[in-house]
Amino acid sequence: MKVFTLLSIVSLCSTKPLLQDEVSPLMVKYDIPAIPTAHHPIFTCPLECTCHIRVVQCSDAGLRSVPAQIPRSTVMLDLQNNKISEIKENDFKNLPSLYALFLINNQIHKMHPKAFKSIKHLKLLYLSWNLMPQVPTNLPKSLVELRIDDNKIKKVQKDVFNGMKHLHVLELSGNPLDTPGIEPEAFNGVPQLFYIRISQAKLSSVPKNLPSNLYELYLDSNKISMVELEDFRRYKHLYRLDLGYNQIKEVENGSLAYLSNVRQIHLENNKLKRVPPGLNELKYLQVVYLHNNNISSVDVNDFCPRGSGIKRAFYNGISLFGNPVKYWEIQPASFRCVSSAYGLHLGNFKK
Repeated sequence: MKVFTLLSIVSLCSTKPLLQDEVSPLMVKYDIPAIPTAHHPIFTCPLECTCHIRVVQCSDAGLRSVPAQIPRSTVMLDLQNNKISEIKENDFKNLPSLYALFLINNQIHKMHPKAFKSIKHLKLLYLSWNLMPQVPTNLPKSLVELRIDDNKIKKVQKDVFNGMKHLHVLELSGNPLDTPGIEPEAFNGVPQLFYIRISQAKLSSVPKNLPSNLYELYLDSNKISMVELEDFRRYKHLYRLDLGYNQIKEVENGSLAYLSNVRQIHLENNKLKRVPPGLNELKYLQVVYLHNNNISSVDVNDFCPRGSGIKRAFYNGISLFGNPVKYWEIQPASFRCVSSAYGLHLGNFKK
């Protein structure tokens, strides 16, 4: 339950710069040590920054490099919205207690492989909106969440995440990453990666070598044209799958059979001509988005089990609007496993 709560919160997050009043809740969310209220000795603070006890905020300061003299006790360091182009070997050398590092919206294109050598407790690393050509090597093994979306990444190299036993969330969206760019052994040694988003990239097919323990997989806004039989064989624990805004014309028969635990599937804004086969066999599926496709008919057994088949959870959301289907010709029994009339969304099709 804790995992699903975490992922539900994460799925609503964006990589926009954090607001000042978002810092404390983030510390609580990830069990970052609380700011002590007792008297604390005077410490140095970089001129361009604002320093609180254990939190240093240097955002929007026009910085071109990581400032020196950051207090050693810092657990959260905010360097977003600057002009930093390179992370050097000793930039974080004297910050052994660092738990959260925000480098969003800089110009970082180079990161020294030993930049995180002395950091053993880092949980959050946000590198969104930079110019990184690849996933940095030698990242801290303690990471729980890594966001490196909207960079220049074309390749996820072998073993780059190896040893990250605590990594739960990975955000890779907005990079020019195609399916062959994800090397077969890129996710070796990552046993707890539950959430991956690779949206707005250049994926031409569903990656088959992502971690098998995934709960949430977001591949929306890519160039995927077909769902093949073996695409989900590895992802039997998926809870939520997003393939919306692709170019999918066909979902191969049997390809959804592996998703025995899935609750939500997004296939909206594609080029499907029929309801994907196999939906009626997914016992726990509750929400399916099929709007804005080319579906022209709905069979009586497309969504619900045949005969005496058992469905463990009724639908509370089916969207079919924006399709050339004549909804008045659909048999009412087609939606016999929908929880209520409010769970069904139909509408006229307009060319």
